[in-house]
Amino acid sequence: MMTDDNSNVQVNPQTLTPNPALKNLGLFVGKWNVELAFPAHPSAIVRGQAAFEWLEGGAFVVEQWGDSTWIIGPDDSTETYCTLYHDGRGVSRVYQMSLSDGLWKMWREAPGFSQRFTGTFSEDGNTIRATWEKSSDGSHWEHDFDLTYTKVR
Repeated sequence: MMTDDNSNVQVNPQTLTPNPALKNLGLFVGKWNVELAFPAHPSAIVRGQAAFEWLEGGAFVVEQWGDSTWIIGPDDSTETYCTLYHDGRGVSRVYQMSLSDGLWKMWREAPGFSQRFTGTFSEDGNTIRATWEKSSDGSHWEHDFDLTYTKVR
């Protein structure tokens, strides 16, 4: 039902048609153990758990990890996805993302702080080994940290 001011828009999630471009993101859905390793402090491993779930009846995928949220959706005009990020520090960012042949990539080009992520799925799809890099000028990149996702269920 819609009103003139759009304040009472209601959508029934059961009537939404899942976007076929999200089908391959089903690889992510489930619970994952996550380990972060920082090159500057190799003995300081951060451990946590991430959950990937379908949102809005298959219109998006959402990842919850610690105090961060990632919302992934397709861009129908390209072969990429758009990823919205927010965390407990109040940081919000927009990334582009691709997933093809077991290779997961995210990137962000922004003045003063660009980032790129590369993750590789194991053959069985139960492990993702990934690396984040950062750049202050978009040309010179430095290794930021590594992640390993291990699927729990």
